[in-house]
Amino acid sequence: MRYRWLAIKCLGFNSNRHVVFSRPNLRPFTSCFPTSTIMPIQTPYVTPHILHKNYAQSSDAELYSNLIGKELEFFSQAGFDMDKIYLKRNAPVAQLYEDAIRNEGAILSSSGALINFSGKKTGRSPKDKRIVYEDTSKDDIWWGSVNIKLDEHTFEINRERAIDYLNTRDNVYVFDGFAGWDPKYRIKVRVICARAYHALFMNNMLIRPTEEELANFGEPDFTIYNAGQFPANRFTNGMSSTTSVEVNFKRMEMVILGTEYAGEMKKGVFSVMHYLQPVKFGQLSLHSSANVGIKDNDVTLFFGLSGTGKTTLSADPNRLLIGDDEHVWSDSGVFNIEGGCYAKCINLSAEKEPEIFNAIRFGSILENVVYNPLNRHPDYDDVSITENTRCAYPIEFIPNAKIPCVVDRQPSNIIMLTCDAFGVLPPVSKLTPEQASYHFLAGYTSKTPGTEDGVLEPIPTFSTCYSAPFIVLHVGLLCESSACLY
Repeated sequence: MRYRWLAIKCLGFNSNRHVVFSRPNLRPFTSCFPTSTIMPIQTPYVTPHILHKNYAQSSDAELYSNLIGKELEFFSQAGFDMDKIYLKRNAPVAQLYEDAIRNEGAILSSSGALINFSGKKTGRSPKDKRIVYEDTSKDDIWWGSVNIKLDEHTFEINRERAIDYLNTRDNVYVFDGFAGWDPKYRIKVRVICARAYHALFMNNMLIRPTEEELANFGEPDFTIYNAGQFPANRFTNGMSSTTSVEVNFKRMEMVILGTEYAGEMKKGVFSVMHYLQPVKFGQLSLHSSANVGIKDNDVTLFFGLSGTGKTTLSADPNRLLIGDDEHVWSDSGVFNIEGGCYAKCINLSAEKEPEIFNAIRFGSILENVVYNPLNRHPDYDDVSITENTRCAYPIEFIPNAKIPCVVDRQPSNIIMLTCDAFGVLPPVSKLTPEQASYHFLAGYTSKTPGTEDGVLEPIPTFSTCYSAPFIVLHVGLLCESSACLY
């Protein structure tokens, strides 16, 4: 405080009032300080944004120009104003950190993970999910309270609204990646968004392409337009609120408005794979985690809704992790759909779940996690924002992950995890094939707090195949595919 007061006196200020002074009246700044307090001459400090503007930004522009290259026509035809926006395609993790911290209020945690926040929505919004009613898919969709019809015209309105919003942003992020580790059944996914947080999230959750794969990526099979910061018009036909999550199977596109919860993108890709795998490839998609024994090479599947323990149980240090949430049971074995894991963080500790705890490092995203402002330590016990605190990290952050995440072997063990909050079922049951068939289709369990908008306590539910919120096909078609279970 003494030196601050001396500096004020040197500059001609009265410490009790605001003073206007002219430059000629200034005395040499150092004359007020004792000789011992004069700091040695140092290189002038250059703020990061100035350094980036004059040094790194020109390199970035050339890099992204080359990356966009032949994809330019795609963005122009989609309605993007290429003269106004700055596209960043598959940006490096470090740059996404920089942008999120500079522009979005993100925090660098003590572990190196990025802490970011999804705003008002901290879970999925299933009541605002829509499927476009169109000729190519209308006879296959399981219409009802989960898959609500939306007309094509309204989808076009919301798509235009999303792109118009993205055109107003200084930075637009693009991530091109894959869904599905088996090349025979994978699809190419393109994510277009306005938040570095969302780009980093999908960088972690999709399968990251090599440089060669990115250079030859071509047209995507599925595109997500995420304008979640901008609301839907609730007076538009078919809208029930300012939030809208829509999938159009004719266009193979998804539009997100009015929610910044990153999990909507992840589950949007899963819904599309739930549709494509049985219809296009004749394979069964699963809402399950999976691992494989190191010695016996035995594959185990863990079915369950979000929050029932799939991620925790599959991260067994004595087995190899295939994946924690989304898989396909193919004619040759099992493969993971994703390139990362999305773990719940509530009450997380190094003692209880060391593999997950240690995966929270540079490159990971902590979502809606409270932190200590003094030392930036995450507080995993604090649920003041939401009980649905999460971490998204690349699957290779788990030391015993099996890369590539595919096994050419049929499952030996099937475990159905039920969050039975009301004591209906025994703690553990060994099922006959007929019982397994019944429970797989009935899917008795509970929705856990925070995973969906408005769920504040366990709610009993019957979730078909333990994945009702994401099932698009009629259950009859799924039953034909699921015959391989029995």
